[in-house]
Amino acid sequence: MKQFTIVPDIHADADRLRRSLVAATPSSQLAFLGDLIDAGHNTTTPSDRQVLSDVRSLVDSGRAVSVMGNHELNAILFHRNDHLGRPLRSREPKNAKQHKSFCDAFGVGTDEALAWTEWFLGLPLWLDLGELRLVHACWDRAAIETIAERRPDARLRAEDLEEVAAKQTPFAQAVNLLLTGPELKLPDGVSFHDKGGHARHHARIAWWRSNEKTWRRASLSVPNPNELPDAEIEMIDGVEFYGEGEPPVIVGHYKMLGTPAIESANAACLDYPNCPCIYEWNGESQLLDESVIKV
Repeated sequence: MKQFTIVPDIHADADRLRRSLVAATPSSQLAFLGDLIDAGHNTTTPSDRQVLSDVRSLVDSGRAVSVMGNHELNAILFHRNDHLGRPLRSREPKNAKQHKSFCDAFGVGTDEALAWTEWFLGLPLWLDLGELRLVHACWDRAAIETIAERRPDARLRAEDLEEVAAKQTPFAQAVNLLLTGPELKLPDGVSFHDKGGHARHHARIAWWRSNEKTWRRASLSVPNPNELPDAEIEMIDGVEFYGEGEPPVIVGHYKMLGTPAIESANAACLDYPNCPCIYEWNGESQLLDESVIKV
């Protein structure tokens, strides 16, 4: 049985990467959950270049594997154009600010930026390791089947990108679901503000909390949950909750608050920006709080 040390969203934080590697069991296989790039508020030593170089060396040597995060996909689209010469991802100020540390390191649309995003394109959207599953934001059986019908190796191709950027087809929507998670429209007149202060009218839903049906308890990435009503969600169709008998799955992405904790026996989010952690998986079928290691 192979051991895995699972490392969530690094976001260009070279010091966090170093501390995660120091805390990892030396004999274990490293597994990164994506979002290696784009420094955020919690990034103490921003360096997209160092983080990418270190992680790629680990992957190339066979010591590590990594899935794609939404920030890697966004970067792929940001630096490429559609058939009319327009960026596949808008370079408006909001998107440029989110992607600033990468662009500061590599430029926009440069050979170096394109080379790194070509490497991102080779990262799988998910990894099914038999007794352990890894994906950036959401394990959804139907979405994975939709993608695998075209891309059985779980990797996008350049010819998919314009379709993925438009988010209109079932294939594109399946990719978006795995990398950003399910969202539901909030009731009329209700919104919350994300970490950047932007008003949001849709909420990410914790697809592993099958017993939580109120907006405050089922919603994720909400800095102030009191902005949401403590009322039951009337329509939750379209959210596939993770089954109790499924193998354990571990994700990042959601910027969880508080202290890292296992919320479900077979599904966990490790993305706690204010309290970084890793998970040491040793073959267990039920995830354990004691295997969450703070770094």
